[in-house]
Amino acid sequence: MALVSAHQSPLFGSVADVAERLAGVGYLASTAVATTVYLADRLGKPLLVEGPAGVGKTELAKAVAECTGSGLVRLQCYEGIDEARALYEWNHAKQLLRITAGQGKESWDDTRDDVFSEEFLLARPLLTAIRRSEPTVLLIDEMDKADVEVEGLLLEVLSDFQVTVPEMGTITATRRPFALLTSNSTRELSEALKRRCLFLHLDFPDADLERRIVASRVPELAENLVDALVRTVRVLRGLELRKSPSVAETIDWGRTLLALGLDTLDDDAVRATLGVVLKHQSDTVKAAAELRLN
Repeated sequence: MALVSAHQSPLFGSVADVAERLAGVGYLASTAVATTVYLADRLGKPLLVEGPAGVGKTELAKAVAECTGSGLVRLQCYEGIDEARALYEWNHAKQLLRITAGQGKESWDDTRDDVFSEEFLLARPLLTAIRRSEPTVLLIDEMDKADVEVEGLLLEVLSDFQVTVPEMGTITATRRPFALLTSNSTRELSEALKRRCLFLHLDFPDADLERRIVASRVPELAENLVDALVRTVRVLRGLELRKSPSVAETIDWGRTLLALGLDTLDDDAVRATLGVVLKHQSDTVKAAAELRLN
């Protein structure tokens, strides 16, 4: 397993450095998270982060970019995404204009060499990240939403950090991006893709860590309200809901209570603000019954 090339300085100096710098931008990382981020950086390997929605997978990539001063290039995956949206495509309208303008004035070979040049290439997120010479975090978000065929497009990028454009040749990264893939585990990713990555599973934080997260993001919130919020959210996550509250929604709930000037999370406060953390009526009804709200 090759280490980051000698001419490329790592982003982090140690596991402790990762934890400290992530905390400095508001992301409180466990030892396991800090260790895996450090190894991905030091070994030059992509990092695959799996777990339920709302546990901080995407936020981890954003935090790494922010705390290291790196540019963030994001590929948002969705059903039907293809090579033209992920890697690159040609500006066909501009090519057609160029071909029309050159008719009768130059040979086809000259025209062809011109229209398949840099001027007509539209770089998409993967190619953009590969070509950047500045420190870069490449976020491939919700990989499990893309079709299986898209994983094949990623293998060259994640193995060798290069992209092959048939008309122009192979474009290799001069500085490898810190690549982070996220998955909500709605489908199993291929073994070929997983082999190229380090793996990290993120789950909802324990009560103590979530209290610290909320307190750091909403420092004006009283400690008793932070405790009440976290206890209530953990009860909600224990129900079979269509969508469990995310950590971000716990933070939003804290900010809501602060904005309303509430100093206690009583039944009236929960009833009035439950829509901040629950986004389906069936979930609201189930939660109201569990929390015995009238």
